[in-house]
Amino acid sequence: MGIRLAAVRTLHGRAPAAPMYRSIVAVDLEGSTKRTNPVKGELRRVLYDLLERALDAAGISEEHLEPLTDRGDGVLVLIRPHDDVPKTVLFGRLMPILTALLLEHNRAVSHPALSLRLRAVVHAGEVHYDGRGFFGEDLDVAIRLLDSRPVKRALREAVVSPLVLVVSEEIFSGVVRQGYVDGGPYEQRVRVRVGNRQRRGWINIPVPGNSTWPSRVRRVEDPVSSPSLVIAKGGGSGRVAEEAVAGR
Repeated sequence: MGIRLAAVRTLHGRAPAAPMYRSIVAVDLEGSTKRTNPVKGELRRVLYDLLERALDAAGISEEHLEPLTDRGDGVLVLIRPHDDVPKTVLFGRLMPILTALLLEHNRAVSHPALSLRLRAVVHAGEVHYDGRGFFGEDLDVAIRLLDSRPVKRALREAVVSPLVLVVSEEIFSGVVRQGYVDGGPYEQRVRVRVGNRQRRGWINIPVPGNSTWPSRVRRVEDPVSSPSLVIAKGGGSGRVAEEAVAGR
């Protein structure tokens, strides 16, 4: 029996909060389940640092943003409607800058376990906030695209690039196909189902941004400067074992 949930009031008798339009960006770390908890913690620190620096360099400040939402091995970024941050900024500045920062970080690390490779998604739509967090079908679409097998496979196959981007059908049709961005080819390789609808996504590998950063952007910090993280060889098989030795 069908139920029109939109007409159902809450237990407290209040109507659901009105939807709010947001640009939706999310990133997710490749291979996080293969890392130990101490290494995951270090990678999370670096991920937030690089993402915040990329947002700052792209001109996306706190006044444009909802508080960043942690996803364990990723981050959800919601951008409020603002003339200063059209969607072209996400393609022409944010993603290329983040890609370049990742490349710079990966060249600097002393061990492969500390390198970062990311999947990213750009979508936009209506979201809800209930005091505990944001939710809604458009968020479901973004995360389903981000976590899809074709996007994960594209990142595995992108040997040179540390970042692969997937954009929703709405973004592709309204921004990419109209010629507002020029960041290389977009391939329609993703189909996911959300609810009763099939949604499509286009995959792109962003071109790294210029290495000359604005003066307010800090250089990459040494990711192994923390005394609590040690990478050491271990095990008879010769595989690398990571362990925390805080306080030693």
